[in-house]
Amino acid sequence: MSTHTVKLTVNGAAHERAIEARLTLADFLRHEIGLTGTHLGCEHGVCGACTVLIDGQTARSCLTFAVQATGRAVTTIEGLAGPDGRLNVLQQAFVEHHGLQCGFCTPGMLMTLTELLHDNPDPTEAEVRDALTGNLCRCTGYAGIVAAALDAARRLREA
Repeated sequence: MSTHTVKLTVNGAAHERAIEARLTLADFLRHEIGLTGTHLGCEHGVCGACTVLIDGQTARSCLTFAVQATGRAVTTIEGLAGPDGRLNVLQQAFVEHHGLQCGFCTPGMLMTLTELLHDNPDPTEAEVRDALTGNLCRCTGYAGIVAAALDAARRLREA
């Protein structure tokens, strides 16, 4: 078994581990450091449930080896809320607009939309829907998710 030492920052905290070379970032997050908010759905990069931010850019953690994240900053769903545990604007909008039902896809949706709102603070409905094309939801029909994203964008602009 080939092992490598990884050193990365996850949600602002430094982590260093000797791991198997082929360990995915999703499994590293879930099993090595106990952050289970990153979900594994398809394990083929299709569903988007495992989406995290690496240096601010969305990435499918099921398709990324943990060693590829060495020296980088990873943000997971657990890193979106404030240090006091308060939901951020986007998370709160999801609650208010019923943007989640079973919740399985929610972490990936929130991470994808976090990048979108960072890059485009005033997205149209079409741009929100386009950003979400790589995130599958079986429950909501996307209406609440899109409404939440547009409302969060409005609130962030007005803040």
